[in-house]
Amino acid sequence: MEETDSQEVESKTKEKDEVQQEEHKKKKKKDAIIEELQKSLEEKEENIKTFQDNLLYLQADFENFKKLKIKEKQEILMFGNEVLIKELLPVLDNLERALEHASKTEDFKGIEEGVGITLNEFLKVLEKFGVTRVDALGKKFNPNIHEALYQEERDDVEPDTIVSEFQKGYMLNGRLIRPSRVSVSKKPEIQ
Repeated sequence: MEETDSQEVESKTKEKDEVQQEEHKKKKKKDAIIEELQKSLEEKEENIKTFQDNLLYLQADFENFKKLKIKEKQEILMFGNEVLIKELLPVLDNLERALEHASKTEDFKGIEEGVGITLNEFLKVLEKFGVTRVDALGKKFNPNIHEALYQEERDDVEPDTIVSEFQKGYMLNGRLIRPSRVSVSKKPEIQ
């Protein structure tokens, strides 16, 4: 009996040892998993920190880009017409010469020719930059490009024909910047 008891105790001890070993293996496995998860968590946190740093850098870079674009836009607004102005300066010089010549002479024909040349030079500069005159005189009235100031009764031209122009109209690259101010014909009223 003692032997059976001893065997039983031994068997129980063996089972107990096996259970303890099994639990020890499970605990080791758990510890390994926990350690692996902690490592993974640390890597993820490091990635997050890197992404946050990159985001801050990109935000600062974008803010600098916006400031640069605002500055460039202001410079364009301030100096965008520089080329046009440089082209107009000789025209201004010629007008000043014409006035100076007019004050010293009685030759009005020469003054008229000089101002005419200056006007043509001025129109060429404007054309170079996309400014064109709106044709009006003798044309059919178009409310999109002409502004009628009044109507004249005329039987020598078709109704709604422009018979006089008070102020020329201009377009910039096909867009109306000032309409022609005109007088338009209408049929005479029969009495």
